[in-house]
Amino acid sequence: MPFFRLDDGDLRPDESMDFNPEDVPRAIAAFGGEMVTKGTEVAMHAHSKDELVLARRGIVRLEAGRNMWIVPPRCAVWIPGHVAHGVSVAGNVEVYCLFLEPNAAPALPRQCCTLTISPLLERLLVHATHMPALYDLDGPDGRIAAVLLDQLSLAPVEELRFPMPADSRLRSIASAMMADPSDRATIEDWGRRMAVAPRTLTRILQRETGMSFGRWRQQLHILIALQRLDQGASVHAVALDLGYEGASAFVTMFRKALGKPPARYLAERRVLTH
Repeated sequence: MPFFRLDDGDLRPDESMDFNPEDVPRAIAAFGGEMVTKGTEVAMHAHSKDELVLARRGIVRLEAGRNMWIVPPRCAVWIPGHVAHGVSVAGNVEVYCLFLEPNAAPALPRQCCTLTISPLLERLLVHATHMPALYDLDGPDGRIAAVLLDQLSLAPVEELRFPMPADSRLRSIASAMMADPSDRATIEDWGRRMAVAPRTLTRILQRETGMSFGRWRQQLHILIALQRLDQGASVHAVALDLGYEGASAFVTMFRKALGKPPARYLAERRVLTH
């Protein structure tokens, strides 16, 4: 499996640093693999091609279209062409990037979203990273590319995102909550910390995200919880990490938000994607 690193604002394979997916005259171009980092960021940038970012392991955060995605398990983030986005990764990460020619997957939304990735689609994407950049359109790799595009067009859209406000004060709060998700500060607490009227923060947050502060923080907690639970953390440990007094309160929140408790939600996702 190829390892990759950062170069000129892109994640690229080490053994082919001159590879630029924008220049590949094929329907798809893919690369990815494993990397270990204490924290690396790719600055905001855009591509003319559509892009899919799939994380199989590690912490991958992606900001695009005024939303933040903590890429949840068995999901990927879809980024239409020309949409500015930035990526940060940390830990022992395994991530794959798929670039598509415009209109190669016309059934997919023309705005950023989270897609559920089936095991078949995941295997096709990983296989694509090992295909020649100029694969034979009429050969086996060309047929693999066609099946990959068919499967991608069928991927269900998930409503798993964390709206990122444009307001600098709210973005500071968002960064602080991601750095310390156990902080249970209320909007009133944040108002005092920042010397801003809480109702001003509430009004701006509602205007820019359509959410109350409690719902906004809850959405972040759900994404963090999904990632940690899928990596093997216990419900109790995740609850404490997110600032809940115990597992019961966390499970109640999770059930209200997603319709079922964490263990059942993850178990059903594993069944649906196998």
